[in-house]
Amino acid sequence: MELNFTGTDICAVNGTRSAPEAHYGLVVVGAGPSGVVAAIEAAKAGTKVLLVDENPVSGALMGNDVPLYFGGRMTAATQNSERMLEAIFMSMPELETAMEAGVELLLGTTAWGVYRNGPGVASLPEQVVGLADAERSWLIGFDHITLATGARDLAMAFPGWNQPGVMGAAALQMLLTRYDAFAGHRILVLGSHDLAIETAIMAHARGVEVAGLVEVRDAPQASAELQAKLAETGIAIHCNTAITSAKGGMDGVEAATLSNGQEVACDTICVAIGLIPSIELVDAMHGGRSLNATRGGYVPLGEATVSAVGDCAGLADTGFDHVAYRMEWMQALTTISADDTIICQCEEVTRADLIGVQPPNYLSRPDPMCARSLDTLLQDGPANPDQIKRLTRAGMGVCQGRRCRDQVAMLLALESGKPFGSIPLASHRAPVRPLPMKIMADWNEPEAMSAAWDVWFGIPTQWVPVEDLGTQYEEDHRQMLYTGMYE
Repeated sequence: MELNFTGTDICAVNGTRSAPEAHYGLVVVGAGPSGVVAAIEAAKAGTKVLLVDENPVSGALMGNDVPLYFGGRMTAATQNSERMLEAIFMSMPELETAMEAGVELLLGTTAWGVYRNGPGVASLPEQVVGLADAERSWLIGFDHITLATGARDLAMAFPGWNQPGVMGAAALQMLLTRYDAFAGHRILVLGSHDLAIETAIMAHARGVEVAGLVEVRDAPQASAELQAKLAETGIAIHCNTAITSAKGGMDGVEAATLSNGQEVACDTICVAIGLIPSIELVDAMHGGRSLNATRGGYVPLGEATVSAVGDCAGLADTGFDHVAYRMEWMQALTTISADDTIICQCEEVTRADLIGVQPPNYLSRPDPMCARSLDTLLQDGPANPDQIKRLTRAGMGVCQGRRCRDQVAMLLALESGKPFGSIPLASHRAPVRPLPMKIMADWNEPEAMSAAWDVWFGIPTQWVPVEDLGTQYEEDHRQMLYTGMYE
């Protein structure tokens, strides 16, 4: 039977997607120093530029340690969005310069995903970036996108780290400089490389008491110049030492116990062992990246229409092996802490759960599950963080793995006896920020899109009422006869 069809298939995806709200020659994600410079230069060259930045971050996201590891040490001022917006403009006068140059600026706006036509999708009208603020989400088309998303904190687990007062260096610097909203008074800093000493000096200059720095190696790791500046403050570095636990009370951390037996009174423990380039958007769009130990970890490779600047493109290369340093810290903390130490705060997955490849205690553990472990898993091939995530739920919480993703990879490398680079990077998926469904929903979905929802999943009766199933079956049968599906 010869069939001759004319017209448009209403079930086709092509042409049914919502059109982008606007188009820009350049979209810059991140309004830090590098992002602002990139935006200004492009605007002066005559390009239509949009500069977006997720700051000021809402108090709710900060409470979930997104995008940085704030550790519950924000003042109540972070709940006042207008005050936070004013604080950002006061601390970043270059934003006004960008606006004067013709750059369109959106603050408090998250870039949650980038989409381009390729193997997974071929129906987009153009390459787009998904944006969202406190009220809605939308799509913006672009010719080129520059990622200036900076670097995020590396968290490290030890007994007591899952209480308020344990935070990251990037978050501390953000609260001290951009937001002026740090709630702590006396901090202990973990690490002694450039990041740690710079953080200690900044905190000291802003009136925060620094109880000292803790270093697992036998000597400070920062440059001689930074060590000299720290010496002028009188702040001590405890070498050949690690943190064994944090003691807390009603308001969180109250003291830290070190491996040398010393107890240090403090209300904040700042983890300044390292920063990780923020490549979530790059990875979620399946962009190229490579591991560079002297630049902080995985860095984007760059493409014709995608580029990265600032710390997102990699930390300054001083020749220091960041990966080896982090692995040494992880080995030290693993050696001196118990196996029931929490690794994933959101899902309460312990190190024993992770190595045993078991779900957290709040889920049942049938006998077949109890029989497996990382050793049995390794018999089938290299450890994969995505597989471990599905089996243990480590990384499935609201922080989207920001506190445990890197720790899981390091622990898998240690337990497997493999180099860190042999463990695959855990995948990132859009949205790369936790967003409410009411914001992500496309309330203005085109009629052509909604007309065929029930057939795109291959279930003709998916949205058919029970009482109409008989009628629907007859219609489906007639259609299959007509199209030749039955011989």
